[in-house]
Amino acid sequence: MTRKSTKLQHGLTSLACALPLLMACAHAEGNWQTVHSAGNPIISDGQNFTTDPAPLVADGKLYILTGRDTAAPGVNDFIMPEWQMLETEDPASHTWKYNPHFVRPEAVFKWATPARAYAGQIVQGPDKRYYMYAPVVEAGSKNKDPFAIGVAVSDTPTGPWTDAHPAGPIVSQSYPVKNDIENIDPTVLVDDDGRIYLYWGTFGRLKAVELENDMVTFKGQPVDIHGLKGFFEAPWLFKRNGTYYLMYAGNAAGPESDCTEAVYYACQAYGTARSPLGPWTYQGVLLDPVSSTTSHGGIVRYKGKWYLAYHNADAPGGDHFRRSVSIDEVTWDDSITPALIDKVIPTHPPAPPPAPTRNIAPAARIVASNSPVPVQYWIKALNDGKVHENPLPPDTWGTWSPNNPAQQWVVYQWEQPLKFNGSRIRFWNDQPAGSGVGVAAPKAWHLEYWKEQKWLPVPNASGYGTSTDAFNDVTFDTVETRCLRAVFDASTDGKTYAAVAAQEWEALYPKPVLVEPADTDIPASPVCAAE
Repeated sequence: MTRKSTKLQHGLTSLACALPLLMACAHAEGNWQTVHSAGNPIISDGQNFTTDPAPLVADGKLYILTGRDTAAPGVNDFIMPEWQMLETEDPASHTWKYNPHFVRPEAVFKWATPARAYAGQIVQGPDKRYYMYAPVVEAGSKNKDPFAIGVAVSDTPTGPWTDAHPAGPIVSQSYPVKNDIENIDPTVLVDDDGRIYLYWGTFGRLKAVELENDMVTFKGQPVDIHGLKGFFEAPWLFKRNGTYYLMYAGNAAGPESDCTEAVYYACQAYGTARSPLGPWTYQGVLLDPVSSTTSHGGIVRYKGKWYLAYHNADAPGGDHFRRSVSIDEVTWDDSITPALIDKVIPTHPPAPPPAPTRNIAPAARIVASNSPVPVQYWIKALNDGKVHENPLPPDTWGTWSPNNPAQQWVVYQWEQPLKFNGSRIRFWNDQPAGSGVGVAAPKAWHLEYWKEQKWLPVPNASGYGTSTDAFNDVTFDTVETRCLRAVFDASTDGKTYAAVAAQEWEALYPKPVLVEPADTDIPASPVCAAE
């Protein structure tokens, strides 16, 4: 095909792609496709899931290296066989070239096993070649944890790639110096003076070292990094106006946390330093928790603007293990030194008009008998409209504690009295009925409403099911109230009591109406007292 005919074909392809929502169209070269998206996430076809974005600016283009999530719905595991690549000349155009099969670990590193293509990063070295730092599993490893970091090299950011250190990984639990952390999530900075710095780590452990000009050899001993509040994983090192920034996934959890209420979720936090190896000063949160429990991002400057690439579970069919990359602009507060990062508010394509619904639970504020809820759970899960096939703990409201009481409750509160004649609840369990430990469906439960300064049972309830496989529906005579309370009698073996957990609790208005979600950061009153 001549250059002219290639250009014509590309024009026809682009025209065909200019359809509503998203369509992927074949690019003329290899695995590359041209994608026109409606906005975030960039790939939203419900079939291809992108994760762990690592942006790179090269050749006048913005690239994003991503992983690929292939876990089946309901599978709670990171099934990640390969890396993918996105490329654009203008993020605002929503036009990207996309390679869903960019490279596999075993295709580059002969010492690596297939799959587990975790979060990597590509940087340009002092020799103008490109280096891909990739956490993979070392085949035949005798280390307690087999994860290791390899480095591939290429003359271009799109490959082909060869192993820059064919002897094996440049970091493992036994090479070049022993360590006891899981060696994943590398991030690399080539400083203005040509010196190279590598950070890596997870599960609250973070290490850093300077590299030699060969991009693979330690220059001195690695150091342990401290001072970053709630560091969990996913470090990202960059520099702006002489200040070093280290962004990371933080999970310092609790009701007063500036990061996250639930420990399974993470925010994107950051610190600053005057030198590339610290010491670091915590500065705050730049991205609140997203819809996936994990949070992983990268920041780059491109054509005079700064961008944050991150992932979430917002694509159709998305979940905690089926994540998708989004990108938004980053702005700065340069009125102080060091400059701070303004909090990024995720953008989304225009949503369809909300449909009327009988479930007006999203408009309620919530309080529970175990408030503040233990950090492994999230009370907001009760009325977020989401039910997961295989939920993680923060997908539920739960009451587990070392000594569970015989009875627990949760209250919905609205701003004014409303009418109700039904409810639905979806329980979750990890123990069978009759258990006195773990989480089990309640032995019994019932609904109450607030009237004349006291709680009364809803009249003529149809029955209270305790299935954990489906919603349990209850109908009752219409009541008018500001508050509903669900009261749970815990499962017991006669000696101790199990906890209760629910994914979703719906409160049903007599007819469908439009519902505006409440600010669930403001708790309800447990006695439904007028404010």
